Amino acid sequence: MAETLYSQIEYPAARKVEQSDNYFGTIVEDPYRWMEDLNSPELRNWISEENKITFDYLDKIPFRQEIKNRITELYNFEKYGVPFKAGNYYFYFKNDGLQNQSVLYRLDSLYSEPEIFLDPNKFSKDGTVALTTVSPSRDGKYMVLGISESGSDWNEFFVMDIETKEKLTDNLKWIKFSGANWFKDGFYYNRYDEPLQGEELSNKNQNQKVYYHKIGTRQSEDILIYEDKEHPERTFSLFSSEDERFLYLSISQKGSTGNALYYKISSSDIDFTAFPFSEDFNSKFSVIDNTGDSIYLITNFEAPKNKLVLHNPFMMGDAYKEIIKEKEIVLTNANLIGGKLFTEYIKDATERIYIYNLKGDFVKEIGLPALGSVSGLGGKKQDKETFYSFASFTYPTEIYRYDIEGGKSTLLFKPDVKFSSEDFVTEQIFYDSKDGTRIPMFIVYKKGMVKNGCNPTVLYAYGGFNISQLPTFSISRLVMLECGAVFALANIRGGGEYGKKWHEAGLLLNRQNVFDDFISAAEYLIENNYTSPSKLAAQGGSNGGLLVGVVINQRPDLFRVALPAVGVMDMLRFHKFTIGWAWVTEYGSSDDMENFINLYSYSPYHNLKSGVNYPAVLVTTSDHDDRVVPLHSFKYIARLQELYKGENPVLIRVETDAGHSAGKPTTKIINEMTDIISFLFYNLGHNPF
Repeated sequence: MAETLYSQIEYPAARKVEQSDNYFGTIVEDPYRWMEDLNSPELRNWISEENKITFDYLDKIPFRQEIKNRITELYNFEKYGVPFKAGNYYFYFKNDGLQNQSVLYRLDSLYSEPEIFLDPNKFSKDGTVALTTVSPSRDGKYMVLGISESGSDWNEFFVMDIETKEKLTDNLKWIKFSGANWFKDGFYYNRYDEPLQGEELSNKNQNQKVYYHKIGTRQSEDILIYEDKEHPERTFSLFSSEDERFLYLSISQKGSTGNALYYKISSSDIDFTAFPFSEDFNSKFSVIDNTGDSIYLITNFEAPKNKLVLHNPFMMGDAYKEIIKEKEIVLTNANLIGGKLFTEYIKDATERIYIYNLKGDFVKEIGLPALGSVSGLGGKKQDKETFYSFASFTYPTEIYRYDIEGGKSTLLFKPDVKFSSEDFVTEQIFYDSKDGTRIPMFIVYKKGMVKNGCNPTVLYAYGGFNISQLPTFSISRLVMLECGAVFALANIRGGGEYGKKWHEAGLLLNRQNVFDDFISAAEYLIENNYTSPSKLAAQGGSNGGLLVGVVINQRPDLFRVALPAVGVMDMLRFHKFTIGWAWVTEYGSSDDMENFINLYSYSPYHNLKSGVNYPAVLVTTSDHDDRVVPLHSFKYIARLQELYKGENPVLIRVETDAGHSAGKPTTKIINEMTDIISFLFYNLGHNPF
């Protein structure tokens, strides 16, 4: 079936250049270096030709419209965000179903009639301008709003009066990787110098600066609070405690998974003082909040799965007092709400909420509906309530209110999605990787599925940056499941599911463990008759896109389809663009010989070879992605189309006016879901209807 469409494909000719680099005596060719110029008219023409071929191919898939209809039908349900309090009002986001952007609502009380506070759908006709930051002031008088265009990481900040809903004159630009951290009558934020025109989406982001903006003034009047000219590749966060007694400065640097953490009394002119043991960047320290002079922190210092400690900078003696000791499960977050400590833990890739008193004594566990994931838990020390959401693979996101005094959760919102969760099964199994490490994996499928090796199956993973992959709800996955597919999520090393050591097992020279874990997951699914190589797809995005690119180079025989999204594909030059230098901590750098040898051994772009029977490949990226710049995907697919002479299609889909993923309008999300699932089923030889 796929061969019929393939026979009509003639890939655009991509010009090759004589470009090579000498890495410690190894000559490496880079014939598509010219594609790094994202403003090149030649590149824009090539993208247009590639998109034409891709969409011509997708248009011919007979069930594509039916896939889109079902996605649209399922996606069309009310979606609520977790409520939060600002002054005398409650706020929450809501999407009626198919709105491109969710709308911010305001309520006088939790159960009063809501009113629209801000509708981002009015920012642009096509929904490509998104509201990315919402930060109310502590007194509930003002709200900072961050806006991003076309999915870019660049943000522009505005300020609104919460009571009158009037937009003030404040307007701040060239903000990236920053919140608005309120203090007194203004806020701290991070920005970069304005890039050269035309280099906004590729320019290397360095020399970050912390500024203080006072409400009602111009950005040109903002006060430079902190910078580090000697270390241009450091990032900062400056914020105050809830009571504004303390100011905290957190510093991260390239090459370290930890941070340095400093504090000072906000009313003092004395310089910041380092917390004990926090200046060497070897451990992670995160401030929860303080009660008086005592500061609560989470740290992995001498606790790979994290612990909660108390530090009083004015008392002599022990540097820290352990409040909640390290457990066998991973402490990921804590909040000081209503005089209690609300903690979140991960146990075998599913979340738990435990409540402690301020002395660290266990109070209770908040019961969750099933094994899944939570988000949104937050609040202030004086609050009598908090809110959170819960979701799982076949459990759409629900919103709960927790009464702190009564100790009870109440369901606020249950979505009405037109499917039955009872029709599906979720398993969690553990398999052995190449070196014998036990890896957890979720496997989700329709009831009645027969393990005959013939089921279309999607294997998904991420494996990096200490990011845990937990059970969440996804319409695209639901559509695949409804159509008879098996979905598998492998919790491979490099993530945070089991703490610092699990992350470090996938770092730097240990990176091959990540790929071996994914390959072993594929082998498990095949050996246990869930699927077969002719019915198996590899899927991942960003760092997961890198993963997919690597495994189909190393084991093309295991997969029939590959779906790498916004992937890091050129491992020798990733650190030269936007924020890529910060990933050197994770991957290493080609500027170092040992790391070069390692990176060169698996870099997807550099390890493509002729004569290999690659799977059907659909690369997806966006023209405004300034996180993983699209040049990675461009160079990769150009080389793959040059070298691969088999019968499988190898295509790229370039979304316009979109970025890495954040803020993407519903219309674009549905279109992209449609194309990926249609390509997937068509090339797995599976008729979903």
